[in-house]
Amino acid sequence: MTVQKQTIIAASSLLLAGIATVHPPVVHASEGMDSLRVKSNQQVNNLLRQGRKLVDAREIAKALKVYQQAAELDKKNPRIFSAIGYLEALQGNYRQAANAYLQAVTLEPKNADFQYALGYSLGQLGDNAGAAAAYARATGLDSKNLNAYLGLGVVLQRLGDYNRAMQAYQGAIALDPQNLEAHKFIGSTLMKQGRSREAVQAFQQAVALAPKDTSLQLNLATAYLKQGNTAAGVAALQRIAQMEPRNPQINLQIGKLLQEQNNLNGALEAYQRAASLQPDLVEAQAGVADVLMKQQDFLMAIVAYRRLIEISPQNAQAYYNLGTALKKRDRIQDAIAAFEQARDLFRRQGHKEDSQRADSALRELKKERS
Repeated sequence: MTVQKQTIIAASSLLLAGIATVHPPVVHASEGMDSLRVKSNQQVNNLLRQGRKLVDAREIAKALKVYQQAAELDKKNPRIFSAIGYLEALQGNYRQAANAYLQAVTLEPKNADFQYALGYSLGQLGDNAGAAAAYARATGLDSKNLNAYLGLGVVLQRLGDYNRAMQAYQGAIALDPQNLEAHKFIGSTLMKQGRSREAVQAFQQAVALAPKDTSLQLNLATAYLKQGNTAAGVAALQRIAQMEPRNPQINLQIGKLLQEQNNLNGALEAYQRAASLQPDLVEAQAGVADVLMKQQDFLMAIVAYRRLIEISPQNAQAYYNLGTALKKRDRIQDAIAAFEQARDLFRRQGHKEDSQRADSALRELKKERS
């Protein structure tokens, strides 16, 4: 993956934003293709030259077929399999890439680049234990492979092995003290361990390296709030809002963080800004409605839930919440209709317990009406 395919997500999820992303083994694999040499078989040599030209022309699928033909003729050349792995990975075929890199490391186990590429491919497949083993071998063979340390930290963090993940990230920082990814990953690992005070320091270092990165600012704000430093957390959120005032996703995340802190007025304002900037943003409209419910402003909650249903007509929970708000306003017949719609949608969507919950609300309402 590239660094950094950041989708800003709320609070706790934010802390892991990016931990699934490390540098792909593109350089190593392409270098491997440059150095492919087969002395004994002219046909293989011709195929490799043809494959190289196709790669240069970005005709990846054709190049892959050519290298696969070469592999059939020369099954002992690890760099052919490395090239195949590289081309498969370029196309997102990580299972095939992993198989190819496994053949490469079997033939040349002490090649750190091959081990790194194998780890990367296994990590993409969710085989975190296998990826960790390959990344660890890569760092053992090449102690200056920064990306191998980062990759090792990522998969260890996924496995919940936070202490070893921290060691891996520290290894990356030892090689590059200004490495943004390492500081960010350290912050997320510390947050997973409940060490918010130390996480603040890590995120501060990351923010210093990339002060305009709003996702990092959100991570820092989250750490402040988890630490109990509300003033610093709110100040960080205000900075983010100033940096991207017209970004609906930013305002959405600010709303979620403030709602988690029970700052309902601030959360409502942020959700409303997000919904104003992107009227079809379901999460923002749901946030507006939910906060109004918590504030017991049932009339405005009804309006908000009806708007939510307009943009998300299959939203069973929205109908259920609408029914609850209508009930609070003694609009029993309308509430019954909303709960019936919620029940039917839950049932069609296979949510048995939720369907039963709506049924229970209906029985209670009908009993009250009688």
